[in-house]
Amino acid sequence: MKRKASASWRGDLKTGHGSLTTDSGVLKETQYSFGTRFEHGIGTNPEELIGAAHAGCFSMALCAELQKAGFTPEAIDTHATVTLENHPQNGWTVSRVHLDTKAKVPEITVSRFMEIAIGAKAGCPISRLLKAEISMDAQLG
Repeated sequence: MKRKASASWRGDLKTGHGSLTTDSGVLKETQYSFGTRFEHGIGTNPEELIGAAHAGCFSMALCAELQKAGFTPEAIDTHATVTLENHPQNGWTVSRVHLDTKAKVPEITVSRFMEIAIGAKAGCPISRLLKAEISMDAQLG
């Protein structure tokens, strides 16, 4: 399976702008720029999109692992915080991702839920892709 997305950039780094498009059409010439990445401009940025991808991937991985263990979640809500830092030696680097998930899962203990959540974090394809530190807080709700 292959998924495709494209980016287009025009102009210099600080005053230029770009657009992102996905083959699915969910993103279609979605604006991004220096301002949306390093300041608070209108549009998106790569780190925000990584966060969305990781939150979505982890939620699905957690659901799958819960089902494998015999539990059916009623709800899973995950927020991902992606940290972008400017390191003197390496420049701008995504240094960590923190997943904050809350799940409603009938008839599961907190310890069993945490065991499954930790496994899902390690097994999620986006977690395996990222080389940054990935931490997590998981709660039953």
